[in-house]
Amino acid sequence: MIETSTHPLDHLVLPTRSLEVARQRLSSLGFVVAPTGVHPFGTENACVFLADGTYLEPLAVSDEQTAVRAIGEGNVFVARDRLYRNKLGDEGFSAVVFGTADADADHARYVEAGLSAGDMLSFSRAFTDATGKSDMASFKLAFATGREATDAFLFACQRINAPNIDRTALQAHANGVTGIVEIVAVSDRPSSQAGLASAAAGKSVVAGDKVELPNAILSIMAPEAFASRFGLSAGVSSDMRFAAIVFSIRDTAAAARLLATNAIEHNMSGSDIVVPPAPGQGAAFIFREIP
Repeated sequence: MIETSTHPLDHLVLPTRSLEVARQRLSSLGFVVAPTGVHPFGTENACVFLADGTYLEPLAVSDEQTAVRAIGEGNVFVARDRLYRNKLGDEGFSAVVFGTADADADHARYVEAGLSAGDMLSFSRAFTDATGKSDMASFKLAFATGREATDAFLFACQRINAPNIDRTALQAHANGVTGIVEIVAVSDRPSSQAGLASAAAGKSVVAGDKVELPNAILSIMAPEAFASRFGLSAGVSSDMRFAAIVFSIRDTAAAARLLATNAIEHNMSGSDIVVPPAPGQGAAFIFREIP
């Protein structure tokens, strides 16, 4: 096995039917949403950047013909997005992405472990900040997936050219969110999927059903445990499906007031605020005050 260090969480991919619906929903939840970014292979995003360096990537299909052509050419990113939508619909949480300094090495590691989901992908796209300043962002991706975990995929993302843009305004969220502390997946066989997530992240040791990343925890839970913890249905049976995101916030009371003002359905689970999934918000959002 090729040795590597454990990769940090980089971002999360949230398929949506409409970026406009996602933008409205995320804005009502108190997030600042970046201008639309267009990929060269038929998809587009409207990201939410967080102060801890992670981000959410709501993803929509912008050009069906280009997307179909990309799938035919072996573009794993678009192909897995299409597989997810065909099975689970256009709203959801399809992928967890790890940051890496060497996507080529990750691809080699995935191939060796029998976890590769297909060819690597390199691409560039324009990026615009809240003031309209533009730059080019370039990425190289290496994909991993389990033979049975068709409802979720993971990939390592190397930022070849990080945009020289001030994101401070894009990270000033009215809900007080500062970062992501936990990602929650649901699985009928949690222990068997923890190995996949650990391998994708470059972690050599599997500790129970949680994968400890340098900046977050990836938890894999049985459906009944998920329902008990968050008071939400775990949804359809699956080998592994990403279901919830736990955010760190500064002030629970202030976040709850904002949600109430914007008529956002939410419940409390202990001291956590739980917002069920909705169109434009493909996962359960959990807001947790971190001192």
